[in-house]
Amino acid sequence: MFVAVMEAGSFTAAADRLGTSSGQASKLVSRLEADLGVRLLNRTTRAVSPTEAGQAYYNRMRQILDDIDSLDRAIRNASGAPRGRLRLSAPLTFGSVELAPALNDFAAQFPLIELEVAFSDRVVSIVDEGFDLALRVGRSLDSSLIVRRLCDVRIVLVAAETYLAQRGVPSVPEDLGAHDCIIDTNFRDLNRWPFRVPGGGAVSVPVTGRIRYSNAEACLSAAEAGLGLCCVPAFVAGASIRAGRVRRLLTGFEPAPYAMHALYPHSRHLPAKVRVLVDFLVGRYRGTPHWEAGWP
Repeated sequence: MFVAVMEAGSFTAAADRLGTSSGQASKLVSRLEADLGVRLLNRTTRAVSPTEAGQAYYNRMRQILDDIDSLDRAIRNASGAPRGRLRLSAPLTFGSVELAPALNDFAAQFPLIELEVAFSDRVVSIVDEGFDLALRVGRSLDSSLIVRRLCDVRIVLVAAETYLAQRGVPSVPEDLGAHDCIIDTNFRDLNRWPFRVPGGGAVSVPVTGRIRYSNAEACLSAAEAGLGLCCVPAFVAGASIRAGRVRRLLTGFEPAPYAMHALYPHSRHLPAKVRVLVDFLVGRYRGTPHWEAGWP
């Protein structure tokens, strides 16, 4: 309870974390202080802060609890098949479109593992929020975590042939100023789309359009309906490109792909459930992503 109060910042938050009342939390810490014969926490009506002895006690106790957790995991890992609850955070669109089918295959292969997956674009604190690992897209990642690269995520520009027949085919990024662009409001810069210039360098061009969706799949559906051009992840557009519902444009100007990574905390004994999931995902996405297979 003392460690939970230190990490949560209050008796109320610590009690919520451990499933008890704030009154009981206060009693437990007071009992600990009485047993040790020293005050560990300074209490006011507004805040709780550690004394010098309390901070020193927490630092050692945190390491001891971590060692116990590592020992428990090592024993479980040595006892047979991977098992237990595994908490994963993954980006919303990648999770629903691409990852869910992969996790279904994983769950069938490892029936003793319980999956709890949060599909959200919020960047979670893996350790503080109790996740075992997270998938993230990007080039700047938390250096305090172990990072395994899974695959590239390419952003592609697409449009339906019906739209292109009416409005023409852009040949350079600057041509987009004369086109209806379907804008994904999850982009950092809603009104500019990035492209790579052949030979090196990058360019960002202004775009406008009357349709704005906060979902890449919705943007693609509007493009398939002939309402304009859209920039979406390749894993969203892959099947539509293969089926000819949309056409990939400005392929020589596509921006450098982002990478999808699996991130998890450093641990002396990596839980078997985490290891087998990471290995499964690395094997699943090794090489050219399957969603790009069969593109014209």
